[in-house]
Amino acid sequence: MVNASTSAGLIGVVLLARHGDRTSTLYQDPATYNSTQGYLSALGAEQEYELGQFLRNTYLNPGSSSYIQGANTDVVDVDQLYVRADAGGGNVILDSAYALLQGLYPPTKSSAITLANGKVATPPLDGYQYVPVESLEFWQAPALTSWMDCEYFDLHLSRLNSGVVFKDLTATAAPFLQAVTPYLNGLNNSFLNMWNIYDYINVQYTHNKTFYENFPVTLLEQARYFANQHEQNVFTDSVINGVGQIAIRTLWPEMLWSLGNMTLPSNKVKIALTEVDYKPFISLFNVTNATVTNPNISGIADYASVVALELSQDSQGQYNVAMKFKNGTNDNQFHALKFWGSDSITLDNLIHAIDSSTINSTVNWCFSCNQTVLRGCSVFNYSNDPFLTPTSATGY
Repeated sequence: MVNASTSAGLIGVVLLARHGDRTSTLYQDPATYNSTQGYLSALGAEQEYELGQFLRNTYLNPGSSSYIQGANTDVVDVDQLYVRADAGGGNVILDSAYALLQGLYPPTKSSAITLANGKVATPPLDGYQYVPVESLEFWQAPALTSWMDCEYFDLHLSRLNSGVVFKDLTATAAPFLQAVTPYLNGLNNSFLNMWNIYDYINVQYTHNKTFYENFPVTLLEQARYFANQHEQNVFTDSVINGVGQIAIRTLWPEMLWSLGNMTLPSNKVKIALTEVDYKPFISLFNVTNATVTNPNISGIADYASVVALELSQDSQGQYNVAMKFKNGTNDNQFHALKFWGSDSITLDNLIHAIDSSTINSTVNWCFSCNQTVLRGCSVFNYSNDPFLTPTSATGY
């Protein structure tokens, strides 16, 4: 591994990317946020491919100030990439990862190999490059969908749905909800159903020509505004280890582990990518106080958005992390974000700040969610948990 100074380029980057456009709506139960993925559209694939091209130009271009030292620029070295994606239900997130990787490492005839008999073998599609993606099914582990089947998260939702914040927003949104009802095709027009209202409108406006020609654009803007308000409350909390921020709490361990490994001489990984939906972005920006100095990043990140945690090393040998954000395809550049008011943070300080909030295993998720049956939790012994078994020897 190259121990580069900040001015000489980056050591590596950890990326959190949102999937591209879907062909259908994503219905989320307002009481639980349980859902099943949709399928990637041609537009979504294009969005992710363009994101991959942007990341390629940023991190794999030797002329870029953010070039990752030692990273292969044309022919992929699969040992330099670690990619994982949520594969539950439909294919929108997993296929988004593949589309992004096509842009990051496009086909090249340089990927051809010469066999022992002298014959040259070139991958199909003019040298398509195959990058392994670790796909995580819903039933395998809760890391990428940690809010689902989480009883404490359901309680968090119940409190929000009956609380003063949503009651006030319901009153504010009433004129919009009344105006939009004729376009909802029978969908519940309650503010508590705001995600599903927005998603239905957004999908129809993108893919239904008749809807596009007849739906007032001002209502689309209002739908986005109220959906942002709704989701910002759902996926944040008042404390760093609150269950409202569980979407990022189960992602932190892998992200921090990747950053830490990039500092080791034996490490080969230069880019660690996790493909997800919009929820972890909201929690991440709230946890790090990024929204305090950049309030416009609150709410739902656009399709094909990406957050980058860039790792560099200064002249004193200190490892530093900077955070950047690109909000979808229409945003053509990275924007620097702050960690708790600072432009960057040392890796050690980042780990120290986040460590107490991380959920780093299925069993920890089970305890954090008060779940003893679903998602693999039934195999663990809860007899010594004073909350679940108050009469146990260690109970209160």
